[in-house]
Amino acid sequence: MVEINADHQEYDQVRQIVTATGNVIVRFARGVLTGDRMRVNLRNRVIVGDGDVAMRRGEQVFRGESFEYQMVQDAGVIYQAQGEVNQRTSARDWELTRETAAQLADRPLSDRLISQQPLQGVQPDRSLDFTVGGGGGGITGAIPGVRGSVDRFRFEAERVDFDSQGWQAQNVRLTNDPFSPPELEIQAEQATFSALTPYSDELRIKKGRLVFDQGFSLPTYPNRVVFDRREGANQFGLFNIGLDDSERGGLFIERQFTLFNNGQFRWTVTPQYFVQRAIFDEGFVDPDSFGVRTSLTGRFDERTTLTGSAALTSLDFGKLDSRLRASVRANHLIGPLTRPHRLALEYSYRDRLFNGSLGFQTVQSNLGLVITSPTYTLWDTGITLSYQGGIQTINADTDRPELIRPNRNNNRTILTRTQTAAFLGKGFPIWQGKALPATPDQGLRYTSRPVQPFVSLSTGLNGVSSFYSNGDRQQSISGGVTLQGQFGHFSRPWLDYTGFNIGYGQTIFGGQSPFLFDRIADARTLSFGITQQIYGPFRIGIQSSINLDTSQEISTNYTLEYSRRTHNISLIYNPVVGLGAFTLRVGSFNWIGSGDPFGGSGVRPVTDGVVGD
Repeated sequence: MVEINADHQEYDQVRQIVTATGNVIVRFARGVLTGDRMRVNLRNRVIVGDGDVAMRRGEQVFRGESFEYQMVQDAGVIYQAQGEVNQRTSARDWELTRETAAQLADRPLSDRLISQQPLQGVQPDRSLDFTVGGGGGGITGAIPGVRGSVDRFRFEAERVDFDSQGWQAQNVRLTNDPFSPPELEIQAEQATFSALTPYSDELRIKKGRLVFDQGFSLPTYPNRVVFDRREGANQFGLFNIGLDDSERGGLFIERQFTLFNNGQFRWTVTPQYFVQRAIFDEGFVDPDSFGVRTSLTGRFDERTTLTGSAALTSLDFGKLDSRLRASVRANHLIGPLTRPHRLALEYSYRDRLFNGSLGFQTVQSNLGLVITSPTYTLWDTGITLSYQGGIQTINADTDRPELIRPNRNNNRTILTRTQTAAFLGKGFPIWQGKALPATPDQGLRYTSRPVQPFVSLSTGLNGVSSFYSNGDRQQSISGGVTLQGQFGHFSRPWLDYTGFNIGYGQTIFGGQSPFLFDRIADARTLSFGITQQIYGPFRIGIQSSINLDTSQEISTNYTLEYSRRTHNISLIYNPVVGLGAFTLRVGSFNWIGSGDPFGGSGVRPVTDGVVGD
């Protein structure tokens, strides 16, 4: 069935051709077409149109000067094309039924009106985050690996051929920027976007270049990208570069490969090459210059998941006892899914932890159960509450002579620990300014989200009780207060952004853990940080914390950032813990209207004896 609406229609009964002119809307099983003039051959099911034509299939939009479409084959071609692709809904949109298309009754006409209006409602959506290097252990804010996806992008092309599986564009430009001229785009001789599975799509680029600000460009690599709608599945890039002084000898490179992924279970393997160790210590082909890490994630149902990981920092298998780290955790959600408790059964071998001024600690083995609550808000007070409890059998280092065997080759002991903890918090807004409009020359000049100036005060109170099978106990109450804020809008070229924080924390505790990894060592701490725009998109920052009783530096991050509306590049280095990270973020936006034509370290922190995720 084909439905045609237009200001004027003529029907050739012999050839069975309908000629429609003026505000033409053609609605059929798999989408909606609009244009100034269209000819519909009812016998051959072929539509030919010209004059500001547009085809919409759900959230996928193709516009051009002229087009041809064969309804039976669900294939066609658009000339001088431009459009928008929403990868998040592509699988559903390419399978549109007649009933689905009929629900778009008001969309075609509004699409033509919106295409002539300026962009509205521009706001950041999910972003694609690359992190190269280590997270945790003092590298605050770093996210190992890759997460997210660029779900929506615009394109322009001389010609686009499309069918039920996707499309192919010639002499194409692609961008995630809703504004023109784009800050970041891919220019290619050919681009092909096709469906691989119900949950993944593929983009292939031929002779492509990544172009920054209509000038500087780099060859694109890889030339094939798979967009996977399953959480945590996207991986891009030829290799990652990281820095880990203590475990991997400094600078290293790695590349992740997905060996298995069926939507329910995913297994990845990441070979590593320790460049700095190979050059200055071991040699280029020595087994100690190579490593590997692997991860397995699985979901049995909406409540039960499994995660496992292992890292080997030498391929000399005679050193497995000192170079292998591994863990496995089964999580089960208890109670309503909107706000569940999480029960975790976990085992770890040589878990690497960071405990403030005590530095890195290794727990030889840990087996136990931990239950964690959701975060509650207490009535209308604005106070948040969360808690956790657990019981674990732990094999770790101790300095207690009575717990160490006389004839030994290490200082470890095995004890059972029972631990409970509760956390209270409340924030106090002090002042809040207004953000600039979300336009390319104001609020979105150097950032994907307009900066809103503010000053606020946050407070927290934690209580932790730990009991050990040898009779020892460690109990603590700690409180903290932090003043934080930001000034400026990050819009003008010079010194238009300053972010800051300063906090004080104090812990009162009784007893002492027989282990070293969860012992409280920092009773009074001062933390502070500042991020300052220097010029244009460049910002520098420092975040540090010190032990006020010993004046010992606990951790310090130095950050250099290049920030734009469509992308962000950050370099983070922590000389205290010997870890670094390089992050690249490509932003994803949602908007209303049509744009103008184009012009992993494995380290977990310990706080008051509680091991974090």
